[in-house]
Amino acid sequence: PAFRRFQRGYYRVYLPALAADWLQGPYLYKLYQHYRFLEGQIAILYVCGFASSVLFGLVSSSLVDRLGRKKSCVLFSLTYSICCLVKLSRDYLVLAVGRVLGGLSTALLFSAFEAWYVHEHVERYDFPTEWIAVTFSRAAFWNNIIAVGAGGVADFFAEWLGLGPVAPFMVSIPLLVLSGVFAVKNWDENYGKKRAFSKTCGDGLKCLLSDRRVLLLGTIQALFESVIYIFIFLWTPVLDPHGAPLGIVFSGFMAASTLGSSLYHLAVSKRYHLQPV
Repeated sequence: PAFRRFQRGYYRVYLPALAADWLQGPYLYKLYQHYRFLEGQIAILYVCGFASSVLFGLVSSSLVDRLGRKKSCVLFSLTYSICCLVKLSRDYLVLAVGRVLGGLSTALLFSAFEAWYVHEHVERYDFPTEWIAVTFSRAAFWNNIIAVGAGGVADFFAEWLGLGPVAPFMVSIPLLVLSGVFAVKNWDENYGKKRAFSKTCGDGLKCLLSDRRVLLLGTIQALFESVIYIFIFLWTPVLDPHGAPLGIVFSGFMAASTLGSSLYHLAVSKRYHLQPV
């Protein structure tokens, strides 16, 4: 029962944050198009977001450890809320700043929350480490469900209610506030080991260059992500002229992703014994 209560406390903060993130997926390109920006200008805005994710991804773990995991989760709620509010502006530079804030927020989303959970699970509550996988697999399941639902919700506000492509970003803000409030009220602070940033980067680079498998895996991952990012950029301008409901299409993508994940788990199960080569 204590573990279940602890899990629910984590999900109350983490799942609204994920929902807010997914809501912003279907209508980002459409919003910039609505503001009359050219395709090349929109591409630069996308690059600003991706470059920001790379930059802050390098320092996010050190930042989170030093600042505190709980404070970092609250900072995520704040920066992502500002990122959403900025979408109301038609000024190009303001929107570019919003994309940089979005990159910072994404880096925090995928580092601070899990780091806080693992520390609390092991250090404070002393639960068995095998149970960590239970929490994260359940979080992954709900992440998929939320992603599918987010497309429908975004479509409802943007198209059915006629509020336009900026509406899903405004709907994200209450969820981000909710996540931050629950973190402030219910979570205790914890910190990581303070390591020199140069040493962390040096150790990572050493690992990358000393093990050929790590280098190959990173290369494959980078190539795959490149294809995905090109797809993310192009799907809206390809489908939108045909009147496709972008939110519903996005839900379809997420459902297909969920199906792929399920098929993988089935393939490597004891029944089929298929293994990644």
